[in-house]
Amino acid sequence: MFRGWGFLLGEIWALIALAALLGLFVGWLIWARRGRTTSAASQDEMGRLRAELTACQAKDRNAAARIDALEAELAAARHQAAPAAEPAAQPETAPAAVLAAPRAEAIAETPDEPASEPAQAVGTRPARLDAPRDGAADDLKRIKGIGPKLELLCNRLGFWHFDQIANWTDAEIAWVDANLEAFKGRVTRDHWVAQARVLAAEAQG
Repeated sequence: MFRGWGFLLGEIWALIALAALLGLFVGWLIWARRGRTTSAASQDEMGRLRAELTACQAKDRNAAARIDALEAELAAARHQAAPAAEPAAQPETAPAAVLAAPRAEAIAETPDEPASEPAQAVGTRPARLDAPRDGAADDLKRIKGIGPKLELLCNRLGFWHFDQIANWTDAEIAWVDANLEAFKGRVTRDHWVAQARVLAAEAQG
């Protein structure tokens, strides 16, 4: 009888061990499937995130290219608008401003009237010199409006120094204006007397 019980207990323990092994095997299968499912889901999520990242990077590149194009268009528009924005040059009227201008200008040497027109008998002829004092003439070209040709004409008329021009009266200015051949009126128009006074004072100082 006891030997029958021992055999029965042995079978029970064998069945329990077999059930335990079967349970472990089934559990392993379930966990393996879950792991594969989780891994596949993770791969899908990573793929989706990579696609979104690529799309964002493409948008950033497109935006950067658009910004560069707009900046280039803006620079071109500024370059085209720059000449129109420059202020118009203001005419210089004061003697000091006139003296700051370039000395020998092509405009100053452009005749205002035909040279063949005879001088008008107006005003009073200023005192003249046959030659410069001490053999050294002033550089009359420092007066705006007097170039090499006008300086030579002034010398022929007997005017060599700034102080001569600075002391001209209105009647003498009228005479010189009328006798400048092709450059009539330049004394008054270019303020020779006012400029000569400044230059004469500088020479004396």
